[in-house]
Amino acid sequence: MSIGLEHYLVVSALLFCLGLLGTLMRRSVLIIYMSLELMLNSANLALVSMSRFLDTLNDHVSGQIMVFFIITVAAAEVAVGLALIVALYRKRASAHAEDLATLRF
Repeated sequence: MSIGLEHYLVVSALLFCLGLLGTLMRRSVLIIYMSLELMLNSANLALVSMSRFLDTLNDHVSGQIMVFFIITVAAAEVAVGLALIVALYRKRASAHAEDLATLRF
């Protein structure tokens, strides 16, 4: 039995659902943030696997190029998101999502 495209897409869907569940169920901003990153990485896994198995040009590069740009955007997201979490914690001494509405500078 070999590992096919379906296996990768099932793992990607499970990771996305796990990230969605963590985003909807948790109150901590840090856990919500990690769940969003998990959802983004599951989309990356789906893109790379689709590129690997369905690329008709046999260069297997188009999906990886898209993933490279997604990772670049995610790095900028990490910088901004962690800055917001640190600012929230300094202002309110907690990292709960409901405290984000009261954050003003």
